[in-house]
Amino acid sequence: MLKQRADDERNRTAQDRISQHITNFAGSLKFLYLHILAFGSWIVVNLGLLPGVPIFDPSFAMLAMIASVEAIFITTFVLISQNRMAREDAKRADLNLQISLLGEQEATRLLALVSAIAKRLDVKTDVDDTIDELATEITPEQVLHRLDEREAEPRE
Repeated sequence: MLKQRADDERNRTAQDRISQHITNFAGSLKFLYLHILAFGSWIVVNLGLLPGVPIFDPSFAMLAMIASVEAIFITTFVLISQNRMAREDAKRADLNLQISLLGEQEATRLLALVSAIAKRLDVKTDVDDTIDELATEITPEQVLHRLDEREAEPRE
């Protein structure tokens, strides 16, 4: 798994890497401190609190525009990163489903085998009535169909 994850990381596109670096930086305290310093300085200068430094944005319109444009770009980079993470999560979910299905198939076959051995040895148990139902293989399609039916049922 670690090797696969490292291979996936190496095979990421340059765009994905750049987007992830920007997202990581935008989510850091360094980014926050930089903004406190930059916006704080901008506000202090344009309120006229620093003698000898000329006011260049008295209405703060330029500051608002810069902050808005920056927010648009940061949001875009975050969405790109979230889309990438969603794709990775979907791959992991598919892998998890495949592993679960293999485990279920093995358990069903073992149950059928143990049941056959018990019948051959004429061993009676308290669960004999449910063994046949439990030993029946159910396909993922059947499970999905049943889940869809449950979702379609009216709720009270």
